Amino acid sequence: MTRVLVVDDEPQIVRALQINLKARGYEVHMAGTGTAALKVAAQHPPELVILDLGLPDLDGVDVIRGLRGWTEAPILVLSGRTDQTDKVEALDAGADDYVTKPFGIDELLARMRAVLRRSNLAQDEPVVAVGGIRVDLAAKRVTLETGEDIRLTPTEWHLLEVLVRHPGKLMAQRQLLTEVWGPGYESASGNLRFYMGQLRRKLEADPARPKHLLTEPGMGYRFEP
Repeated sequence: MTRVLVVDDEPQIVRALQINLKARGYEVHMAGTGTAALKVAAQHPPELVILDLGLPDLDGVDVIRGLRGWTEAPILVLSGRTDQTDKVEALDAGADDYVTKPFGIDELLARMRAVLRRSNLAQDEPVVAVGGIRVDLAAKRVTLETGEDIRLTPTEWHLLEVLVRHPGKLMAQRQLLTEVWGPGYESASGNLRFYMGQLRRKLEADPARPKHLLTEPGMGYRFEP
């Protein structure tokens, strides 16, 4: 039984989620404040967190940072904030996905299944498929099905490696720039666009209509296996 922590201060949403999740076999724990969420999470370590950003005591982003200090459980943000800055800040702090209120329960359940499925993938899986191309993380090698090597520059490889180690996760531009280029490059979005274009030309069957290296406009990029 998957243990889910729901963090929200709206009673109607909490009640609806509790009923729907329990009916589908989830073990549900609730918290109405950020402080309570961190306490409940420590007592009953969650396998998934559904978190509202607008809590009465702590900002939800601070709760994400607090959780990320000790757990890799996927965090699904459920919030009425629609500004992209809020979404990017939550993703940068360590959230895995973002659903905007009002939401449909079917969409939420689908997002939950997706983040749980991704979290169950071994992040150290040595070989990842990108369509008909094999990415060997251990050997740092990219090959066609025929075994022929696809040559990547060191920067192209580093960017690809970060993406494929987080399958399905929306990676914020700022996070990718910091991980690949280092501190001081957080605003160098042109670098990111250029190298993503290079990777698509080398790895996607149709670079103009990518199926695996996807752009989330204004937010970041996502690798879909």
